[in-house]
Amino acid sequence: MVAEFHLSMLEILFRLALAIIMGGAIGYEREYKSRPAGMKTHILVCVGATLIALIQQEISWNSIEFAIAHPKMVGVVGTDEARLIAQVVSGIGFLGAGTIVMNKQSVTGLTTAASIWSIAALGLAAGMGFYQITLIGFIVILGALTFVAFVVPAPRTRRLLLEFEHWDKSHPFIMTTLKTKGITIDNMDLEVKRVADEAFRTYSVIYTMTLPRDLDEHQLMLDLSDSPEILKVRILN
Repeated sequence: MVAEFHLSMLEILFRLALAIIMGGAIGYEREYKSRPAGMKTHILVCVGATLIALIQQEISWNSIEFAIAHPKMVGVVGTDEARLIAQVVSGIGFLGAGTIVMNKQSVTGLTTAASIWSIAALGLAAGMGFYQITLIGFIVILGALTFVAFVVPAPRTRRLLLEFEHWDKSHPFIMTTLKTKGITIDNMDLEVKRVADEAFRTYSVIYTMTLPRDLDEHQLMLDLSDSPEILKVRILN
């Protein structure tokens, strides 16, 4: 009598449902913060990884059944349980890279790329039936995305882009406004542009600064834009 190693339909549905719940929860957090990849992306990545893990288990268990039914063929047929999983781990990196936006002023999307990679790992764990690893990993990942910022008082570092015409008028106003709000200036990157055939120059400055935890960034932008000399205000990251 050949032993039955295949997953039941109920077990498959349970693992896929677990993947949907975990992917949806982490994707909701990303979508709530208006990040590039939201609920649908995270659910699909987690479910896809789970399916790959399920397929890997079925392949392995088919090999076990074949070995039991045909003992003389044990040395001929074999499977590598880590092969498909390894392809998922490397392949998800390309998907995560698509959420990273780089330009000369800022880099965004790194956290979302990491969350996609992490949710794929959760999907693999769920698909393989490692429920303790799945549950603990889910709690840790969700906690890292939502609660760490409240538990660990890490400084808020932002890069503020300002464009203006008159240095003597605008720069003192900007520095006074920032210092009044308790902002520390860590670095200043200055670019000067002169319009062809015109006498005036425009100044583009990126201020790297440390913000107080309770500072309203949008209000800061509005306060800086009150000056008619300021042509552009933008927080890069």
